Amino acid sequence: MAGKKVTVFDYGFGNVRSARRALERVGADAEITHDYDQAMDADGLLVPGVGAFAACMEGLNQTRGDLVIRRRLADGRPVLGICVGMQILFDRGIEHGVETEGLGAWPGTVGPLRAPVIPHMGWNVVDAPAGSRLFAGADPGARYYFVHSHAVRDQHPESASPRSGVPWVSRATHGEPFVAAMEAGALWATQFHPEKSGDAGAHLLSNWIEAL
Repeated sequence: MAGKKVTVFDYGFGNVRSARRALERVGADAEITHDYDQAMDADGLLVPGVGAFAACMEGLNQTRGDLVIRRRLADGRPVLGICVGMQILFDRGIEHGVETEGLGAWPGTVGPLRAPVIPHMGWNVVDAPAGSRLFAGADPGARYYFVHSHAVRDQHPESASPRSGVPWVSRATHGEPFVAAMEAGALWATQFHPEKSGDAGAHLLSNWIEAL
C-alpha cells in the first residue's frame, strides 16, 4: 500500500486538501493537481465534489477532468468519486428543475432527496452488501459523514448495471433509502465523505489504496 501515487483532481469543487491529508494518513503518496498527464499517470485518481451538480460538471469539463475520468475507466485505471464527485458519474442530475448531463459511467438520475430535514448533514450508517471490497473489514455499525440534498434514489443491483462490470450498491436512509456508495471494476464512489469520517473513513480509503 505504501508509496501508491494518488492524484486528487482539483477542478475547483472539492475538499482537496482534506482529501490529500486523509490519503497520506493511510500511506498514499498524494498530490493535488488538474494536470492531465499527472492525473492519467497516477495509480489512483480521487475526484472530490462539493456544491451543485451543474457547476461541478462545468468545472470538470473546463479542466478536461471529464476526459481524464473517461480515459482512465476505458483503460481500467482506478477512480474514486466522493460526494458530488460520485453524483456526476451517473447519467444526469436534476436540481431546481434543471437537468444536467453527467458522465454516464453508471445509469441513474441524481435528484432531490425526499426527507423531513434537508440537507442530510451529519453521521449515518451504511448498509453494505457482502462481498464489497470498499467496506471489507469495516464495522457494520460504523458511521460516515454526509452533507447533501440530492442523491440517487430507487437504485437496485438488477437495474444499476454500470457500462462495464457488475456493481456493488451500498445504501443509507435519510427520509428514504438512497445510494451511499457504488463500486464496479476500476470505479468506486461514495456519497459520504470518507476524508471527514475519522477512523471509519480511513479504513475505506485504506481498502481503496490496497486495491490499486
